[in-house]
Amino acid sequence: MTAVLRAQGLSKRFRRRWALSDCTLDIPAGRVVGLVGPNGAGKTTLLSLAAGLLAPTSGTVEVCGGRPGGGRAQLAKVGFVAQDTPTYARLTVAEHLQLGARLSPGWDAQLARERIQRLGLPPDQRAGNLSGGQRAQLALTLAIAKRPALLILDEPVASLDPLARREFLRDLSDATAGQELSVVHSSHLVADLERVCDHLIVLVGSRVRVAGDVGELLATHHLLTAPRTGPATLPAGVHVISVDRTDRRTTMLVRADSSALDPAWTVQPVSLEDLVLAYMSQSAPAPEVHR
Repeated sequence: MTAVLRAQGLSKRFRRRWALSDCTLDIPAGRVVGLVGPNGAGKTTLLSLAAGLLAPTSGTVEVCGGRPGGGRAQLAKVGFVAQDTPTYARLTVAEHLQLGARLSPGWDAQLARERIQRLGLPPDQRAGNLSGGQRAQLALTLAIAKRPALLILDEPVASLDPLARREFLRDLSDATAGQELSVVHSSHLVADLERVCDHLIVLVGSRVRVAGDVGELLATHHLLTAPRTGPATLPAGVHVISVDRTDRRTTMLVRADSSALDPAWTVQPVSLEDLVLAYMSQSAPAPEVHR
């Protein structure tokens, strides 16, 4: 597997607080990767380090084969859209495209122009007068028109209404179709990730809890239900992720080959949201103390 982003023991401290501690992970190239985890897991810090907006306190991070922010050529390999979809309020849409052309050596003017026209963004409109959804689309246009190797999205649709969010995700799918583009999309909205992502990483307490292709993860995780009992009755090779007990029944989310499951259990498919919540609910490991 070729990694578009590789972190090894990556840590970032802000004064006395560790925002990311000893994070090690590989993000595969050529995929649309959903990155999910609870608040404080280190997702935004990780992505900011990958984009070259922050420097690590310790450890290493490699993006597209180089050091993040290591010169103009390296910066051109990464497109980044942050949660607040930053644009310049006083610049018009057309002026944003002109700025992108000056700053990006691989700028695709035709792609940018056609997207703006299709989205109905008035070229003479100042960004400060656009709606939240329009600003998000402008920011996405600027990132994609760079023709980056990696597109990083840090919850850019979190504040949008459902219709604007759906339009953004549809345009993301259209923009990445047929391109040799890797995408890392961080979001709390699992349903949105399910629409566009083919690979999933769950990050809890700076640690990867589960990672893999979405189809494979859903095929190897199951919900088991039976009269109240315990994990000890399960056959070898079944890994229990979470357990929910009532007075009468026990429900478990497990990872296993379906052929290894006891027929005494009622087996149901697992949703992506169930899978994510099960891994997120596990206690985070204690972070290492850095000196």
